[in-house]
Amino acid sequence: MKPDPVSKSYIERKARPIVETALADTRVVLISGPRQAGKTTLARQFADGNRPYITLDDAGTLNAAKSDPTGFIRGIDRAVIDEVQRAPDLMLAIKESVDRDEKPGRFLLTGSANLATVPAIADSLAGRMAVVSLLPFAQSEILSTPGRLLDGLFAGDEPTISEGAVFGDDLTNVVLKGGYPEVLRRSTPARRTAWLEDYVSLILDRDVRDIANIDQLDRLPRLLDVLAEHTGQLVNHSSFGSALGLSSVTAQKYVAILERLFLVRTIAPWSNNRLSRLVKTPKLHFIDTGLLASLRQDDLETLRRDRTRFGALLESFVVSELLKLASWSERRLTFSHYRTKDQDEVDVVIEDRRGRIVGIEVKASATVKSDDFKGLRQLQDAVGERFIRGLVLHDHDRVTPFGEKLHAAPLSILWSM
Repeated sequence: MKPDPVSKSYIERKARPIVETALADTRVVLISGPRQAGKTTLARQFADGNRPYITLDDAGTLNAAKSDPTGFIRGIDRAVIDEVQRAPDLMLAIKESVDRDEKPGRFLLTGSANLATVPAIADSLAGRMAVVSLLPFAQSEILSTPGRLLDGLFAGDEPTISEGAVFGDDLTNVVLKGGYPEVLRRSTPARRTAWLEDYVSLILDRDVRDIANIDQLDRLPRLLDVLAEHTGQLVNHSSFGSALGLSSVTAQKYVAILERLFLVRTIAPWSNNRLSRLVKTPKLHFIDTGLLASLRQDDLETLRRDRTRFGALLESFVVSELLKLASWSERRLTFSHYRTKDQDEVDVVIEDRRGRIVGIEVKASATVKSDDFKGLRQLQDAVGERFIRGLVLHDHDRVTPFGEKLHAAPLSILWSM
């Protein structure tokens, strides 16, 4: 059985040493991730008498920051500023301040919208700001395991699983809970669902207004429901839009907003000049599968009856866990997916800066067949020696070899290595 994560009073975030190191050599550090992922808790650990904590969730503080951003920043030597996306004009004032005084560690910011994707902000703080990603808890954080799977695979380590592999209903329950700290504190599915419904309402009602002007705000909850039913599938903005009476262009804009708010993530298609029949469309995933399951109204009984439905949920879970592992890896890794027009695929292609590749395929079944490695073998043939490892992750408790550099492995290897 999997240990109860809420039995621990405090869960150490693997991003903490990254923030600490960045503050020692960079003028501005931004902790970026979804609301309620734990950014404030982490940022407060760096606040003290010399670095006061300021939150823009406070109405008076927010008003002061918006009405006179330069005056607000003037005179601040160091500070933690929480939810900085609520007053974007502060970023230019911060740039001016850190250009006058270049000491490292002057501003530690948190943002619930991906400010690094806003060209004006990214350009203004280029070379001055380090961005640290903080997503909801990874399983390796909850269980205090090393969380070095990706580093190990790229170092050439064989996949291994320790005792206590998680599979069956235990695995399904892990996926259904996701990683939001507040969700993990709630003991029943009904209480978790209630929190997640309130969470979505808050994000779509308030946070969207902070980062975008949208005419049809009432369409966003329905769009999120549509996207939830398309998780793990190729992005089709025309289809998304037609379900809601929106144009393809408008649907694309709204999906981009949801991505900036860390609710969804699109994974780009992998490309290679040697292969001409590759699909060139991104895939859609949700960052948190607790939220995704709530939107889809999935529960343990539903997923026991319909393993195909569980497969889509499981793929988003794996993508999310891999993104979290990559966020604290010292390697610069990029994520894509491989799919041909003949429907052969690899769910996640992970590439390092040397062009070396690890392929991950996800199966909801306990049984893996040789045919399940077809996409991985195509990828291996296409990249040759750059192919480091191919894994089919599935609902099991053992690692099984399926050829050179190819293994079937339990899903729980994501946090056991």
